[in-house]
Amino acid sequence: MKIEFFDGVSLIDNLPEYHPTGRTKTKNIQLLDVVALTHDIPDRNLRRGEVGTVVEILANGDAFEVEFSDQDGQTYECLSFRASELMVLYHEPTPEL
Repeated sequence: MKIEFFDGVSLIDNLPEYHPTGRTKTKNIQLLDVVALTHDIPDRNLRRGEVGTVVEILANGDAFEVEFSDQDGQTYECLSFRASELMVLYHEPTPEL
């Protein structure tokens, strides 16, 4: 399977293994999660914090296809990202970590 990423990585074998780390528990990214970018992607005119929706889970959860849409629901970009490049957004209180 070949997936083209924004930064030129094209083979799943080149992806690092995803192991959430840190002081708090990290929710695994799921289909239809609302996520934000953790860095700018100038050549695609996307900024850190830009919000999208996970529309496909790739490489056993190591990569995700994210769709970015405007206020009218029109898709303006759809790209693949590693889990480490995304942050899951929450819209309600979550149980203590």
